[in-house]
Amino acid sequence: MSLNIRKSASCLCLLVVASFFFFEGDLSAAPRIKLKAKSAILINDSTGSILYTKNPDRPMQPASLTKILSLYLVHEAITQGKIHPSDRVRISMAAQLTGGSSMYLVDENEAVLDDLIKGMAVVSANDASVVIAEHLGGSINGFVKMMNAKAKVLDMKRSHFVNPNGLPARGQVTTARDILKLSRAYIRDFPEALQIHSMQEYTFANITQRNSNTLLRQCEDVDGLKTGFVRAAGFHLVATAKRGDTRLIAVVMGEKNPRIRARDTTKLLEQGFRMVAGKGKTAVSLKSRS
Repeated sequence: MSLNIRKSASCLCLLVVASFFFFEGDLSAAPRIKLKAKSAILINDSTGSILYTKNPDRPMQPASLTKILSLYLVHEAITQGKIHPSDRVRISMAAQLTGGSSMYLVDENEAVLDDLIKGMAVVSANDASVVIAEHLGGSINGFVKMMNAKAKVLDMKRSHFVNPNGLPARGQVTTARDILKLSRAYIRDFPEALQIHSMQEYTFANITQRNSNTLLRQCEDVDGLKTGFVRAAGFHLVATAKRGDTRLIAVVMGEKNPRIRARDTTKLLEQGFRMVAGKGKTAVSLKSRS
């Protein structure tokens, strides 16, 4: 295979899904995709057409997908002129003591807001999420109230948030459908954010960490968005990819490990692009095989 062919190949050059084909006709003839995920949904964001669902309204802990909502509020505040990317933000002891994925802010008294945004988006930094929440909301509780108010505006009917980073917390819940609504609004309102979410790694304080969204390295069409994991729910991924004028968004939740998460998400995206390519025929929605 020549270099030019390799460059133009779709993401399935890495994860071949040879058994799925476009079907025309009624829904009963649609292909079935067997996913390990507990919940999943796929949309053609360019048209709003739902292409696939599997238990999309199943309640689940959001894990770090929570940070998409936190980042929505940050970008909204920047757009409104309330805060600026160059702001220097104080780092509290509470932020320094936050567990899980981290930017390692323990030796810092303050940080630039733009660095904190990249830390949240690229390395899923829980400590950065606390710093930003305290800065924008005045306190964690104040910011969480903002989160739930925005979730209501975005019609996330089955979601409730308790913290800004997605660490396990009683009462913190969402669904794949609600996360899809959030992700669509985030990309629509702040498309420039994808420039950050598509970064494959980020260096802060001489520590380089890789983006856990491995599809950014495997699939040239993928340019975001966010991973998540908590033991009680499993591994989550929101992935968005653009091919030509078509943008797809896939939400996959409750996978057993990151490898299966990447494989299943790739299946959905590639099948979605096949369906869109066959739109001159009679397009049908995919079914899941639970």
